[in-house]
Amino acid sequence: MPRNFRASAASLLGVAAGVITCLGTGTAMAQDALWPQRAVKIVVPYAAGGSSDTLGRLISVGLTEALKQPFVIENKGGAGGMIGSQQVAKSAPDGYNLVISGVASHVIGPSENPKVYDPIKDFTHIAMLGGPPIVLAVNAQLPITDLKSFIAYAKANPVSWGSPGKGTHGYLIGEAFEVMSQTPMQHVAYKGGSPAVADTIAGHIPALFTTLSTASAQIQSGKLRALAITSSKRLPEFPNVPTFAEQGYPKLIALTWFSLSGPQGMSPAVVDKLNKETRKIMQSQVAKDTLAKQSMETFDWDSARFTQYVGEELKQWAPMIKTVKSDN
Repeated sequence: MPRNFRASAASLLGVAAGVITCLGTGTAMAQDALWPQRAVKIVVPYAAGGSSDTLGRLISVGLTEALKQPFVIENKGGAGGMIGSQQVAKSAPDGYNLVISGVASHVIGPSENPKVYDPIKDFTHIAMLGGPPIVLAVNAQLPITDLKSFIAYAKANPVSWGSPGKGTHGYLIGEAFEVMSQTPMQHVAYKGGSPAVADTIAGHIPALFTTLSTASAQIQSGKLRALAITSSKRLPEFPNVPTFAEQGYPKLIALTWFSLSGPQGMSPAVVDKLNKETRKIMQSQVAKDTLAKQSMETFDWDSARFTQYVGEELKQWAPMIKTVKSDN
């Protein structure tokens, strides 16, 4: 075969491959531009009624209105949010399977169980939503009025405390408080904050550590008594509830943040669209009014800044998680 013919054939094959690549890229770009073309599932990896559920439903309504396709909530609780999160991590990165991620499922849980998934490599982090502080609350019928009397009561009586589940932020703060205050107690894990609140009110357990937003209505009604919160300062909505920091626990300053994530490898165009629309929803007056009632702080970040924040949180909390585990 003549050399020039072989060269021409090779050249033609190269051109053809380039055309096919361009066509493939063009098709993918066109699909990204048209996304979503069907219903999108948002997994809330906790029981209905908690802070993650509130935020998930808030953005599902807003995204449905903005993008003209249903964004459907699926509650799938268990293992501190890791079961539902793992389900999404293993799904196709086509933008139709998302998860309400957060400090429990993407910082605390993976730090305790690193074999389940990598919170950075196995996910595409889309948008930061925000969240409330953790509150220590007790059944209002108990003779406990402040943190000092709670510690005294716990040291004199067998005390159990509930959390939204092992691996959640409430769990971590509760365990850390046990270590710092040298107060031995029994942890009871629930599948969400709402069931823990219900059992505390019913007297099945005397106390719980959960998000303030989950317990706020019962605190305001007088069924629960709030003893301390993990915010850096007292909140306008609860001016009589002191912080842990002002009561001698400066390391217990934390926000139970929640966010929107998807599986690793999502299209940057889809991520950008979701990030922009989610930020619009979270900065709307309706969202601000709703979240203010639940003492939630919001963040107007792009996906890159949010991904960086996840890494920062992992670095900050991993040492404390190891300390808590070593003392259990």
